[in-house]
Amino acid sequence: MSNKRYPEEFKIEAVKQVTVAGHSVADVAERLGTTTHSLYAWIKRYGPDADQHNQAAAEASEIRRLNKELQRVTEERDLFKKSRGVLCKAPRLRYAFIREYQSTVPLRRLCSLFDVHPSGYYAWLQKPKSKRQKRNEQLTGLIKQCWLESGGVYGYRKIHLDVRDHGERCGINRVHRLMKQEGLKAQVGYRKPRHKSGESHVVTANTLSRQFNPDKPDHSWVTDITYIRTHEGWLYLAAVMDLFSRRIIGWAMGPRMTKELVLDALLMAVWRRNPKEEVLIHSDQGSQYTSHDWSDFLKEHNLKGSMSRRWNCHDNAVAESFFQLLKRGRVKKKIYPNREAARIDLFDYIEMFYNTSRRHGSNGMLSPVK
Repeated sequence: MSNKRYPEEFKIEAVKQVTVAGHSVADVAERLGTTTHSLYAWIKRYGPDADQHNQAAAEASEIRRLNKELQRVTEERDLFKKSRGVLCKAPRLRYAFIREYQSTVPLRRLCSLFDVHPSGYYAWLQKPKSKRQKRNEQLTGLIKQCWLESGGVYGYRKIHLDVRDHGERCGINRVHRLMKQEGLKAQVGYRKPRHKSGESHVVTANTLSRQFNPDKPDHSWVTDITYIRTHEGWLYLAAVMDLFSRRIIGWAMGPRMTKELVLDALLMAVWRRNPKEEVLIHSDQGSQYTSHDWSDFLKEHNLKGSMSRRWNCHDNAVAESFFQLLKRGRVKKKIYPNREAARIDLFDYIEMFYNTSRRHGSNGMLSPVK
């Protein structure tokens, strides 16, 4: 039977049958046609310890109320953090934020927090999108595609050129704004301390002398070595670049940094370009480039040597810049299980992306191949 059928006076008298008359709870419950659970509850409420029980119940109720209030305040604080100042923006932006978090926070609370009326929010939901909003969504999808194809390294200037190449007409500021809204940005590296001076090589002079912009192909090349970390050990990469187009025309990879590694890279460059005139090849003063085999190879293939001053990487800044781009745009995001996996990925970066697709400021925003 439901407890609502019993008046308060009946419950008080039932409790007295247990606390005063001394009958058992089960006996009284059976005679009155109620349950022992209900009778125990009546005893707590109307028995000799009723005041203490009511006080504890009131304290528990207050604690629950305070916890609920704390949870509400915490949710509102977190919402304001996530909103990033949307409260000061146009109502349509507030409506968009409310739609995003409606599944986790009650709608009326959101509307109250962001000072909008629920009826206005529902009207906004039924309103069709404007032409500009549809256009922005279309451009945002294309921008994301171009950004992903760049390996996540392009900024808004190069992305703008990619978007224009796809036949879309839009301003560079619009691309910048849409990328900022989506959290897309260029991969930024860091600066290292550089030495500004150093000793020249006693045999090979610094003929290039930082003339990094020749007026024709195969006039001057630069070469250098870098290292890539894998779980199997270091993988060394030697590369040769044509300064005219910034194209990597020769490369070689191996587990050791030997003179054979740099010679293989230079041999690939000579084989691919087959220069008819003398080419200036610039390097640092590493032991691989000061060996007799290196000098003999240069003489045999009509190449003229040039070397940076010792401890001065500015003299070979273009090669250093390429390795920085490689590590910042690709290697920094990867953990290679072995050298073979690193070789495959480095080949993909050099031949499939850098040479054929990556835009260069020194090339008028064209790729080295173009």
